[in-house]
Amino acid sequence: MADAGFTEERARAVLDAALPHGTGGAAGARLLALGENAVFALDHLALVVRVSRDLAVRERAARELRVADWLAREGVPAVRPDRRFGPEQPLAYDGHLVTYWQQLRPPERPAEPRDLAALLRQVHALPDAPPDLALPRRDLLGGVERWLRLAGEAIDPADAAYLRARRDDIAAATAELTPHQTPGPIHGDALPRNVHIGPDGPVLVDLETFATDLREHDLVVMALSRDRYGLGAAAYDEFTAAYGWDVREWPGCAVLRGARETASCAWVAQHAPGNPAALTEFRRRVASLRDGDEAVRWHAF
Repeated sequence: MADAGFTEERARAVLDAALPHGTGGAAGARLLALGENAVFALDHLALVVRVSRDLAVRERAARELRVADWLAREGVPAVRPDRRFGPEQPLAYDGHLVTYWQQLRPPERPAEPRDLAALLRQVHALPDAPPDLALPRRDLLGGVERWLRLAGEAIDPADAAYLRARRDDIAAATAELTPHQTPGPIHGDALPRNVHIGPDGPVLVDLETFATDLREHDLVVMALSRDRYGLGAAAYDEFTAAYGWDVREWPGCAVLRGARETASCAWVAQHAPGNPAALTEFRRRVASLRDGDEAVRWHAF
């Protein structure tokens, strides 16, 4: 959850300082997103600039740039860094980090699950990342404790205790899994929203969650979208057909699905203070987990 002091005005001031004289600065920049990062598009420069809320994400930001360079060398369609104004990135400006990216052309159409599958096939065919990249493991459950603490007294302590116990059980079960595929590089947040359909086809965006772990992590995301978030069966079938395998056939699917569900519940919990809709959604999710009801529809939040 973004720092309340990290406003669009603040981010624009950093953006203005990060652009060289003669480029027009932040004038005319379009805000695309304001969350963990502020993301601006500067159409006249064909540039996208990301401003972090603080300096704590330096390692992650630097790794994302190295991932993008590696994918470029391997021929995987993905967003590319723009180094016109900052060969060595990320750059620090007044307590924030700035990275520059090549702007993608307007999308030809919305991305579909089958587009994601085509990109995942390429990512999952990659060799191990080079030693200087040092991809982390995909730690889905690492944020649970922080999100529950942010929820505080807004949620039932019994629900928080349930999720903590569930997290511990699933973490132990994950360590015992036998993968169907050879572990290696994964995207880590494999959803169609992280795919851009350009004139030459699908392109991967948002590389922050790249990791090296079970390939099945990337596939469980869409299985959960089918079961919890309303993705149609036909669209899911197109995804599995394009990828070439349905992760639901794997005995470990339920464990990784459980990890994502647990993390998703805790993530919503952090928004519960002062947000009745988030509290309602949190309670719905926890109740469905307690009841073992895998058909209860969850709402994206």
